[in-house]
Amino acid sequence: MKVNCFNCQYFKVTWDPQTPRACVAYGFKTKQIPSVVVKQSSGTECLKFVPKAESGRA
Repeated sequence: MKVNCFNCQYFKVTWDPQTPRACVAYGFKTKQIPSVVVKQSSGTECLKFVPKAESGRA
């Protein structure tokens, strides 16, 4: 399964232009998509992916 960080509850956008994306579960900020960083550094897909809850808005 390819992880899509944009659909994960732990993905955040930061105010820092040098590191605009963050993963709260792993506790880091990066310029890349966090799941790519996890894959590059560990060799495995992200194991902390949790889909965002449905907001119920129409």
